[in-house]
Amino acid sequence: MTPASNIHIPPAAPVEPGFLTSDFFQQQVAKQRNNNYHSTSLNKMVAASVNRTALHPGGVLPGQSHTELEEELHEHAHIDYDRVAIIANPAVPALYEDALVYETGTAITSSGALTAYSGAKTGRSPSDKRIVQEESSEKDIWWGPVNKPMTPDVWRINRERAVDYLNTRNRIYVIDGFAGWDERYRISVRVVCARAYHALFMRNMLIRPSAEELKHFHPDYVIYNAGSFPANRFTEGMTSATSVAINFAEKEMVILGTEYAGEMKKGVFTVLFYEMPVKHNVLTLHSSANEGKNGDVTVFFGLSGTGKTTLSADPNRALIGDDEHCWTDRGVFNIEGGCYAKCVGLSAEKEPDIYNAIRFGSVLENVVFDPISRNVNYDDTTLTENTRCAYPIEYIENAKIPCISDKHPSNIILLTCDARGVLPPISKLTTEQTMFHFISGYTSKMAGTEDGVTEPQATFSSCFAQPFLALHPMRYARMLADKIKEHKANAWLLNTGWVGAGATTGGKRCPLKYTRAILDAIHNGSLNNVEYETYDVFNLHVPTSCPGVPAELLNPKNSWTASTSFKGEVNKLGKLFNENFAKYSDQATKEVIAAGPNPHSRQHLACHPSPNMLPPERKEVPVFHVSTDTTDQALLDRDNLQHLRYRPPPRMDAWSRHRRPSTLHRRIMHLDLRSPSAGDHLRRVVCALEITAYLGIRNMLHP
Repeated sequence: MTPASNIHIPPAAPVEPGFLTSDFFQQQVAKQRNNNYHSTSLNKMVAASVNRTALHPGGVLPGQSHTELEEELHEHAHIDYDRVAIIANPAVPALYEDALVYETGTAITSSGALTAYSGAKTGRSPSDKRIVQEESSEKDIWWGPVNKPMTPDVWRINRERAVDYLNTRNRIYVIDGFAGWDERYRISVRVVCARAYHALFMRNMLIRPSAEELKHFHPDYVIYNAGSFPANRFTEGMTSATSVAINFAEKEMVILGTEYAGEMKKGVFTVLFYEMPVKHNVLTLHSSANEGKNGDVTVFFGLSGTGKTTLSADPNRALIGDDEHCWTDRGVFNIEGGCYAKCVGLSAEKEPDIYNAIRFGSVLENVVFDPISRNVNYDDTTLTENTRCAYPIEYIENAKIPCISDKHPSNIILLTCDARGVLPPISKLTTEQTMFHFISGYTSKMAGTEDGVTEPQATFSSCFAQPFLALHPMRYARMLADKIKEHKANAWLLNTGWVGAGATTGGKRCPLKYTRAILDAIHNGSLNNVEYETYDVFNLHVPTSCPGVPAELLNPKNSWTASTSFKGEVNKLGKLFNENFAKYSDQATKEVIAAGPNPHSRQHLACHPSPNMLPPERKEVPVFHVSTDTTDQALLDRDNLQHLRYRPPPRMDAWSRHRRPSTLHRRIMHLDLRSPSAGDHLRRVVCALEITAYLGIRNMLHP
């Protein structure tokens, strides 16, 4: 074989200028490339032309035939297929080439993955999500801050704006795929976008059709991604130049003002959160799922940072999916054809499956790399902390393909990361407790130092998926409870957060080896054969022992080392839970509400007057105190009692003055003992009753 260094490559012969020469086609190719037209359109634009002259070198294009896909886009969206090169379902190498040539910030990393930059938006824009308010879905949608309404007129304006932008591009990409591995329920999705990076991203995230399926592909939903072009922020209902809108009647989605690829993925997820429960009575879940060798399925719920991806990646269990699933009457199926993993702090030691999946065909998003070696620095968060990678699920070695199981989940695990250090590492939940904590969707985040807050911040996201929900959270919770009862699944609350104390008071993150030991005990049934004790305030059932885990860690009270009051921290967190759940209590049953924390379960009420209970004149108002287990604290002062002071009408007789049943009686009758502030309200009512009685008696003695 001839050495590569000895191969002689002759220089290209210069192209002689002139018209209608044998090099005409090559000249036009160069011209079109200089004009930034895509090469895939050249044969159609040049070779098919006739009557070419010096004045009109392009000639005349005869009546052209178009593909069925092009005709559909022209008919439904008025895409100008005579001007725009429509690149349908291109191969991965072709998308690499286009991204490298036409998109700033793209490169090939040392592992072979394509890296891309999403622009100013490096995360989702939940405040800009809109649902078109129309008759077919209006009664089902959970309207409010999560799903803001958009009028059909504004929708048409935004859609036309997106299509107009796409028609100004020299090339657009079309990606066809499926959402849902179960053929009975899957929906066909078509993505129309202007960036090769977006096309490759959705090619990875959707389930890739076979060549035969592509021949007869007709979309159920179409996504028009014109994210490089802003929305008109002065249009009715717009709050910024970003708009992510879904129309369930038209079965379309329009993206303006954000190039963050995750908007497309989560838009499809919102569609499934609507379509599956409403039309098929199928439960959509924001969860990961894996399957044991015996066919047992475990579903993991959890917000970002709780360990959902890490814990579901178990070498002894097959991965069904890492983020989105549906639970049907026949089992569980993955919605996606790929994974969208966080990359910050990624290493081969911590996350070998994800690390090894970042290779040719994967898309790295907003990462920082060395321009010489092209090695990615996963610890560098210069662009964003939300660095991501999208790759086909086949890149995971132990993935279950097809991503579907005909077994129903035997274990439901709600993951939380409690930075206060007061939730047990593992608790077994009743069905009602599962509904309560599923609705709550709790985790905690450390506050930034810039705002001066030093304690952990509680984060609640209903169903662990609040930004993506289409229906009221209680509807999903009831479906989950019915599934758990029907299939006798065990439900657990698994805390991957801090133990011994809070994150700011000397606690330590629960070691991963202990968390995995707990999971092993769940999967092999060990935790079904141990004794349990009731954890106060939250009324959780906590095991007294677990193989591979120190017993003192199982109950936070036994391992507490912080100087702060343990009871105070538990009560504080319980109060936050109840305050959050009050938003959903109007549709919750009494049993579900009662399954929540009882922050004042150990306090006893003991109102007694201060030494100055009976002043000689009306100038002073008596002060009452409440006794707790630990200390006496003044909960009411004179200012707080001003609104309780009784002032009788001038014509009331002395006997009726002290009765005054109206205001205080209403307070007692409408007092909700289940609310987080019930204790404070009850103490105020009791104190007010004593004050009223005292004033009434004094009025009789001194009319």
